[in-house]
Amino acid sequence: MRSIWNGAISFGLVSIPIKLVNATENHSISFRQIHTEDGGRIRYRKFCELEDREVTGQEISKGYEDADGTIIPITDEDLAGLPIPTARTIEIVAFVPEDRIDPLQMDAAYYLAAGGAPAAKPYTLLREALKRSNKVAIAKFALRGKERLGMLRVVGDAIAMHGLLWPDEVRAPEGVAPDSSVTVRDKELDLADALMDTLGEVDLEDLHDEYREAVEEVIAAKASGEAPPETPAPERGGKVLDLMAALENSVRAARESRGEEPEEEAEVKRLPQRKTSRSSPKETGGKKSTSTTKKTASGARKSTAKTSQSEKKTTAKKTPAKKTPAKKSASRKRPA
Repeated sequence: MRSIWNGAISFGLVSIPIKLVNATENHSISFRQIHTEDGGRIRYRKFCELEDREVTGQEISKGYEDADGTIIPITDEDLAGLPIPTARTIEIVAFVPEDRIDPLQMDAAYYLAAGGAPAAKPYTLLREALKRSNKVAIAKFALRGKERLGMLRVVGDAIAMHGLLWPDEVRAPEGVAPDSSVTVRDKELDLADALMDTLGEVDLEDLHDEYREAVEEVIAAKASGEAPPETPAPERGGKVLDLMAALENSVRAARESRGEEPEEEAEVKRLPQRKTSRSSPKETGGKKSTSTTKKTASGARKSTAKTSQSEKKTTAKKTPAKKTPAKKSASRKRPA
């Protein structure tokens, strides 16, 4: 890989010669601008406004336009003599946990290659120190005419550096979230969880640029004089009026795409139901009816006991009256 910047990593009093190489590459298909009528190339030519003639790249330099339109020439020597220590040095300023870095700050990625045999030992030392600490290094460096912020971390056996935006370059998400108040029901969250579980995980190595492949097919077909392949029109879904129905259909479609048998109803994980205030009156009413029943039963028992006691008293009073006539009649029958 071709280096785009040569310098050194400043790690305290340790200096590590390194070469900066791009860690990513662009596979996008580039197009040329052409004249629609005859297919001729459209080219941009650079003209000097004062002389009204085309100039070459060797005649072009940089300049800063002031507020009043005045152009102030700035040469490479002016920028090379800037009094900053990061002109040719990646200066490590701190070591922090990786989760302290906001992904919104992430910019271009680079590999830091050791600059020759003398750099092997200090390079390996920094790599192993980063591994053991489970931290990343925050550094400052200058590239393409501006000072930048970077994050150094270990990737395999190499040290990678991610360019970071300065904190004041990241916009706050003001006015992005919906202004209206929205209530999400538990059942909707259950279906969203079921959809996430159904889609599952994916190996990023299996993902590829389908758009680029389709463009390549069109180019190949037109180059050979054939008609470009027809792309089926995407299915246009209607306006989503029922979020629950859309979620259920999404879960069903995801299962079918994974080769799973469709189910009549999506299996969702039920969240624990909350106790409502309606249950307490029912429980209170039940207790009242039970106590009323107990009172009624105890009252019935008391009335039964009183009835039995009154019957006993009545029987006791009647018994002597019945026994006296029986004895007299018996004594009269014996002489006969």
